Amino acid sequence: MTDPAGSFVAQAYTSIRTSAIVSAVVGIVVGIIVLVWPGATVVVLAWLFGIALIIGGLFRIVAAFTADALSTGNRWLLGILGVVVVVAGIICLIHPVSTAVFIAIFIGIAWIISGIHDLIVGISGRTIGPRWLPIVGGIISVIAGIVILFLPGVAIGTFIVVSAIMLIVVSIVSLFTLPPKISVA
Repeated sequence: MTDPAGSFVAQAYTSIRTSAIVSAVVGIVVGIIVLVWPGATVVVLAWLFGIALIIGGLFRIVAAFTADALSTGNRWLLGILGVVVVVAGIICLIHPVSTAVFIAIFIGIAWIISGIHDLIVGISGRTIGPRWLPIVGGIISVIAGIVILFLPGVAIGTFIVVSAIMLIVVSIVSLFTLPPKISVA
């Protein structure tokens, strides 16, 4: 007589293992596609970002009309924010490359600000770990932010290529580190 609980666990285990294999193969294929067409990848990511913004903006607009618990002022602000977000999404769809460059520049500015903060924390000694760690991290962050500001296209290209390589490597490692196959009785 077979144990139904044991059979269920074995089937679940096999399903998870199969999902891991499929995910790894898809990761390898997507990584190769990104390496072959990095420019198209940037455009597609900008389009997906634009679609996400449009959906988020529409939700905010609907909430502005339906959220009775909010004050009138908050509903107006939510509605205006929704319209702004929808417009930003449309701009992403119309100008995907410019959107990617803008996002890169925004990240560069954020890294510079974060790096300055880390430097201040490290120099002031108000850190949990060793003082040198936030100082080094802050210097790297500021330098990386400046590079992104002056070379956003190179930064985007580098990010795309490194991400594709990482996706391929992680996917291959996942295939080699799968748990052993068990038989389903």
